[in-house]
Amino acid sequence: MKTPHLLRFIALFSLFGCLASAQPTPDTTAYELRTYTATPGNLDKLLARFRDHTLRIFEKHGMKNIGYSVPTDQANGAGEKLVYLIAHTSREAAKQSWKNFSADPEWKDVSAKSQVGGKIVAKVESVFLTATDFSPVPAQYQGAPRLFELRTYTTPVGKIAALDARFRDHTMALFAKHGMTNLGYYHPTDADKGAGQTLIYFLAHANRAAATKSWAAFRADPVWVAAKAASEKAAGGPITISDGVKSVFLAPTDFSPIK
Repeated sequence: MKTPHLLRFIALFSLFGCLASAQPTPDTTAYELRTYTATPGNLDKLLARFRDHTLRIFEKHGMKNIGYSVPTDQANGAGEKLVYLIAHTSREAAKQSWKNFSADPEWKDVSAKSQVGGKIVAKVESVFLTATDFSPVPAQYQGAPRLFELRTYTTPVGKIAALDARFRDHTMALFAKHGMTNLGYYHPTDADKGAGQTLIYFLAHANRAAATKSWAAFRADPVWVAAKAASEKAAGGPITISDGVKSVFLAPTDFSPIK
């Protein structure tokens, strides 16, 4: 017959085992934000290559397609740039996936055929990202294509935690209050891309007019004004550098998984 002490020990051991197994697995997902600049007049050819071939071959090699879009304003590359976000299970997996993709005979054939008349890509930029602890899981959406907004905030050294806290505790809820949809929030992982001082995030608006209206209402909201003032007081000053906020409006492509 088991003694009371032994029974208590077994119960505690079982409880600790359950708690240990319930601990969340660290998220190793490596997001990659890529920007392609097409050679003059060749954006449509680049988009066709992605639409007809590249997305499928990415998936074949373990890369998850999240969103594809093009800038809407001339100053930000309208007519010449493609901006997209993909996900890898880890940074090491990303390295292997790109290696396999580049060596894929189908991709080599597609690439060669798309460039019979000359190169269609002038420049490729890549930034690896990790999701913040407050980044939402994008909700299912079946409506008309929306307008995306890619925003990049740069902080003084040592202030990224204060900026994150303001978004986590106040900003995101206020965005939603004023009609903006939070899609994803990320930090660069590499020092030369702004790690430790940069927040990159995506919003969705119904259209440009709605975006203008939402931002005006947000900035005038007394709750936001108070939250901004309180966060800067606690941080000992501004938590974004001068000219440290950049915005790019984007229209989803017809082949983007998220619209």
